Amino acid sequence: MTPILQAIELTRTFHEGAIATPVLKGLTMAIPDHKLTAIIGKSGSGKSTLLHILGTLDTPSSGQLLFKDIDVLKLSDKAKAQLRATHLGFVYQFHHLLMDFSALENVALPLLIAKVPRDTAYARATEYLEKVGLQDKRHARPSELSGGQRQRVAIARALCPQPDLILADEPTGNLDEENAATVFALFEKLVRSEERAVVMVTHDLSLARRCDTIFALENGSGHFIEDKTCPAL
Repeated sequence: MTPILQAIELTRTFHEGAIATPVLKGLTMAIPDHKLTAIIGKSGSGKSTLLHILGTLDTPSSGQLLFKDIDVLKLSDKAKAQLRATHLGFVYQFHHLLMDFSALENVALPLLIAKVPRDTAYARATEYLEKVGLQDKRHARPSELSGGQRQRVAIARALCPQPDLILADEPTGNLDEENAATVFALFEKLVRSEERAVVMVTHDLSLARRCDTIFALENGSGHFIEDKTCPAL
């Protein structure tokens, strides 16, 4: 199967005055389509940096990034923004919901920004709130929702534009075990039933083992783990 996204010899070095700090050092990876991929690694290993580059939110110091057959790093900033809006969805550890908006309004917002007709945007937002089991909370504001419910609204918001690839940075990091399992099950369902790809940065190795593929990041590079029963995992 052709990868949906390929990173080729990526480097990323941060500069502060005369001090250069290399984070990614020639990293290469191919993300399979219609699969759930976990990225694991120690704190400070560059997981979030890698995810930001994969999502075109940051630019590598060198290397190549291919989304399907598109050479992403050659795109203009406007074209990158259009690619994000059309093909990519983002979920973070913190939900980043607008507190004065209802769950329905939060989920519909990306479509409204894209000038989708209001009735269409709200109908699809309702559909995705149903998919995450929150149709009865569609008029609730974030302050009226639990932490797990807020994160499910954030996932519905990411799914609503129907992106090809979801990039999730520690999406269960602020949740208890039960809510973490619920959120992970939503990603599994997304991959299986809607044939989308998900890349998830996580510290939770039990969840990583349930993913289709695991990419371990270490010393600025990384590799896919073939044996999920490896004691070191």
